[in-house]
Amino acid sequence: MTLFGFHCSQEQIAPSQLLADVKHAEQAGFDAAMSSDHFMPWSENQGHSGFTLSWLGAALAQTTFPIGSVCAPGQRYHPALIAQATATLGEMFPERYWVALGAGQNMNEHVTADKWLPLEQRRDRLEEAVDIIRRLHQGEWISRHSGYVEVEDAYLYDRPAQGVPLLATCITPESARRAAGWAEGMITLNQPGGAHRDTLKAYRDAGGRGSAFLQVHLSWADTYKQAVETARHQWSANVFGPPLDQDLATPAHFDTAAGEVSAETVLDAVWTSAEPDQHVEWLSAAAEDFDAVYIHHVGQHQKPFIDTFGEKVLPQLKGT
Repeated sequence: MTLFGFHCSQEQIAPSQLLADVKHAEQAGFDAAMSSDHFMPWSENQGHSGFTLSWLGAALAQTTFPIGSVCAPGQRYHPALIAQATATLGEMFPERYWVALGAGQNMNEHVTADKWLPLEQRRDRLEEAVDIIRRLHQGEWISRHSGYVEVEDAYLYDRPAQGVPLLATCITPESARRAAGWAEGMITLNQPGGAHRDTLKAYRDAGGRGSAFLQVHLSWADTYKQAVETARHQWSANVFGPPLDQDLATPAHFDTAAGEVSAETVLDAVWTSAEPDQHVEWLSAAAEDFDAVYIHHVGQHQKPFIDTFGEKVLPQLKGT
């Protein structure tokens, strides 16, 4: 049975409000949650970027359902510290936390002032980071490691009994095929023309194991006009594919690029409707291929969305 989760958008909502929102989402009937991880928002219109790893401790402590997060180890985060942080969350909240690892985006990683590497080198660095994290999670003492990152005498004294699933973030079939060699599951996002299914197929065809999750960007409001306005205001800077979305450095860069984005392009990326039944149709179709669907209403005010979907959408999706 597919789980339907609530996406916690750190780049759009202040951490204190987002904590209230995720608690509300659990009460409204969502099965799980997932969180983004940003140092900067995509756009000045979004205007937030709470520290995800701090927020996760509070969110897991004040809810009972599973919560996962994305993370890009290797530049902004040293993989040994990510191993420690994720192991601590896993030890405190057994079998409730997973992490999806990716190669990162310049907008979040450039703050270290380290060189932003070409894509293939970033993928190599990610696989190196995954290996370090997994070895530390398994209780290995790493006396010395040299590569894209350096490790010396690293060991985790507190580890979860059941481990923390290390998933992959995959947007393209190419990234999915490569991730199939190391990931314990994968997560992708809805793309125009159903391209997310091509990404999932590439992962499975390459031998990818574990659960497959889908993050869906959607916009709902009382009227279609309001839903469209919300999507355009909040998500016009988020519709770019590689390499633009990976290489631009600041919200100002994304906002400048978004000036040329049409309403049609935004609506291709964001499932937009004022009708709950339309969202049921879209999400039901998505659930046919994925083990969990994480629903991201791209607006900054989540309560009306949570209440409406809790009353009119989730019961239909769950067959009740």
